[in-house]
Amino acid sequence: MLKKRIIPCLDIKDGSTVKGINFEDLKNAGDPVELAKKYESEGADELVFLDITATIENRKTFVELVRKIAQELSIPFTVGGGIASVEDVRKLLEAGADKISINSSAVKDPKLISELASEFGSQCIVVAIDTKKVGSTNFVHIKGGREATELDTLEWARRAEALGAGEILLTSMDGDGTKSGFDLNITKLVSERVTIPVIASGGAGSADDFIKVFNETRATGALAASIFHFNEIKIQDVKQQLKTQKIEVR
Repeated sequence: MLKKRIIPCLDIKDGSTVKGINFEDLKNAGDPVELAKKYESEGADELVFLDITATIENRKTFVELVRKIAQELSIPFTVGGGIASVEDVRKLLEAGADKISINSSAVKDPKLISELASEFGSQCIVVAIDTKKVGSTNFVHIKGGREATELDTLEWARRAEALGAGEILLTSMDGDGTKSGFDLNITKLVSERVTIPVIASGGAGSADDFIKVFNETRATGALAASIFHFNEIKIQDVKQQLKTQKIEVR
């Protein structure tokens, strides 16, 4: 069984780390390089950096920022935002990223997943899914959560795996920034539908939330932002409480 991972997420806008609620009302949370160094020292297993406005404004993730981060970190990190081609990925991996995350571009052109997996290997291709419940069904949203699609989240997760994705980063838009707990229902459904690792995201507010998502779903990683950014809980404390519940962490 894969050991569970605790993964801080840094949403990047104009070179700074920001955090909002339900993908809106963004507040500055600090310098991404300094935060990355802090999280590594505190025991983070991996980091995720998402340029949250790159797709909307048709910009590319800043390669220079990735290079700076890579010079400071020894733990793996994933980069996403505005990635739409083999060349985009090549630049980011050469700059030092370990994995890349694609969302809007994969929905618009699903064969991109296969192209990237073929070129670089599935192990470094993460398909990010921003999901929101509409009625009784969870639907995929793109462009930083601003545009709804008709894609059923479960069907898209399964298709992404079939196309070559090595991992799913599943963010509940309903839970994002609320600190009300991970969306256990959709996380359970997706993690049972695919065989690749699933990272739960959206809603972490306490160590108990991490315990629940690992005990009640097959997620192998859990991602959080604001509770770490604003020092509401330490990564070491989360890991310690997971260990007391006999949940194996890295």
